[in-house]
Amino acid sequence: MRRPDPYHWMRDLASPELLAHLVAEREWYGSSTGHLRSLVESLQSEMTSRAPATDRSVSWRHQGFSYYTLLPSGRDYPQLLRYRHTGDPDELVLDANALADGSAHLELGVTSVSPDGRLLAYSVDRAGDEVYRLRFRDIETGADLADEVPRSYYGGAWSAGSDHFLYTVHDDAYRPFQVWRHALGTPAGEDALVLEEPDERFEVNVRGTRSGGLVVIWSRSRDTSEVWVVESHDPLAPPRSVGGRRPGVEYHAEHALLPDGSDTLLLVTDDDATEFRLARCPVPRGADQDHRAWEPVLAEDPSERLQRVDAFAGHLVLSMRSGGRHRLRVLPLDGPGGLEGLDRARGLVVDPVFEAGGVALARNHDFEAASVTVADQSYVHPPVWSDVDLRTGARAQRHRQQAPGHDPDLYLCENRTFPSEDGTPVPVTLVRRRDTPLDGTAPALLYGYGAYEHTFEPEWDAALPSLLDRGVVFAHVHVRGGGEGGRRWWLEGRLGDKQNTFTDHLAVADGLAGVVDGSRLATRGLSAGGLLQAAVLSQRPQRWRAVVAEVPFVDVVTTMLDASVPLTANEWDEWGDPRIAEQFGWMLAYSPYDNLPPAGSRPDLLVTGALHDPRVMVWEPAKWVAALRESDPAWAPRCLFRVETGAGAHAGPSGRYARLSYEAEVYAWLLERLGVATDLPVSSG
Repeated sequence: MRRPDPYHWMRDLASPELLAHLVAEREWYGSSTGHLRSLVESLQSEMTSRAPATDRSVSWRHQGFSYYTLLPSGRDYPQLLRYRHTGDPDELVLDANALADGSAHLELGVTSVSPDGRLLAYSVDRAGDEVYRLRFRDIETGADLADEVPRSYYGGAWSAGSDHFLYTVHDDAYRPFQVWRHALGTPAGEDALVLEEPDERFEVNVRGTRSGGLVVIWSRSRDTSEVWVVESHDPLAPPRSVGGRRPGVEYHAEHALLPDGSDTLLLVTDDDATEFRLARCPVPRGADQDHRAWEPVLAEDPSERLQRVDAFAGHLVLSMRSGGRHRLRVLPLDGPGGLEGLDRARGLVVDPVFEAGGVALARNHDFEAASVTVADQSYVHPPVWSDVDLRTGARAQRHRQQAPGHDPDLYLCENRTFPSEDGTPVPVTLVRRRDTPLDGTAPALLYGYGAYEHTFEPEWDAALPSLLDRGVVFAHVHVRGGGEGGRRWWLEGRLGDKQNTFTDHLAVADGLAGVVDGSRLATRGLSAGGLLQAAVLSQRPQRWRAVVAEVPFVDVVTTMLDASVPLTANEWDEWGDPRIAEQFGWMLAYSPYDNLPPAGSRPDLLVTGALHDPRVMVWEPAKWVAALRESDPAWAPRCLFRVETGAGAHAGPSGRYARLSYEAEVYAWLLERLGVATDLPVSSG
């Protein structure tokens, strides 16, 4: 299908003209925001002051060692250390700062210690393009082995003998489609293909189980999955399917050892259960099996989205969302009737400790553990890690992340709902200082995403108080398309119902008018959230004082028509396939590049992009910005494009100081547009 596109030339990433254009865009951004430099520096100083000079994580047990991360003073990236017993000298396993090698960007993919504790598998991306180089390090000597895999992706698993490592590889469209097996001490060219996924709608991944007995491989599209297992003691054996593949059925598997000494697979699945249920099946040994081997364990609870199950020696921990919050449920495996006798009512529920906060399992590698470590946090409370006794539910605090000068009691978090156009109550989390009134006078920043059933759980951010301290209300809008309301919430915001995502965001903005100053609303989002910002800009430009669209997916129809574009074919089940006339119509109706807002009514706009971004290609924001400016020349100077032309990733700069510097830039731009006094920093202490 051919469609007119005057900016199609920007799709040539190797073009000197495009690079020159992007460099000029970044220079224009710099000159247009140069007057904010003093404010940016003040904001960055405030944000950095809330980050502890040296930040140590809670430790976790693994094969006789306790591991932890340490973020040293003045450094951007963490170190991984370990010790065998309290009082023993700490042993450096990996220093990410030493891996940067002069690059402005660094991301670690895999960091996995071998079962015998001698080796570390780790992978590094120094460009931001999510191509990871996989290496293996002798922990005792600190030297890397000669083994090197030049191209790998996320996910990895050791064999029980620590002599083989399974990893994923992505194709030219950045789809992870293969699992390979590397034998330690051999060239990567001799690695063996374990599994290949031919269907371009599916992505594969691999992990080891906490029990140490199995390697789990899974392939999934947006609504269908298949799982295979390999005995970790026999890594050369072929993978065996756990339940086959049925369109529209998802499942994932966890390995559990039962009190009688037998083992089983536990399955979290939406097979005849929209919000998922728990099932079991034998471990397939010697042959594939299909869903007829599955047996029910826990039926679906329509009010509770079951997300995952984690198995320990005597207990199961269920992760779930109910009542709009993330919770945990602990169930004993040695109760009456064993697995068949599991009952939600007899389990322990671990609730969040903070208002409008969440609780989740932290790193828990010890299969025999009698307690698990959980992490609580909120938008204004730094993480607190506690041990929860699996039998009694008793909590014992282990570690609290420090935030110097920050007092959480100065702030309030609360949940409200506002009706969408169809009457659906849309949740929003409001965060503010206690002395900021909700009487219609305060400016507000809305944040939204709304795709892939992804849930933004409340997280502490050292940058946010710099906004709140200046009297801005932060409103995280939980629009349909995300997972805040369970699987149904996603189903009502995808494919032909995608408009609900945008309508929900606008409805909350309208509902907040009067609670906050409706004439001083800004909105922000990244990637699919950038699409949300672009859509509400097009559909209601007069609603906003300012819009921040970070790496926005805006050329929806063109991108979804081209399966050669990274991560396109496996997105058809999320957005639609425009080769189908009806679905083409859905997408064309909201695609921001095809629906520019009317001239003369536009708010100020800040757009971001990255040359090496493999998720939203840089030409999408570049084309959109060019089309917007051409369609409204008088407004054009109020549209800025902050593009990374060197190393840089989809989610922005890496490293704690670079990230806070970026946040300071965005906040400075927003504060000026919201008319907030910016001459002096405000203390949060």
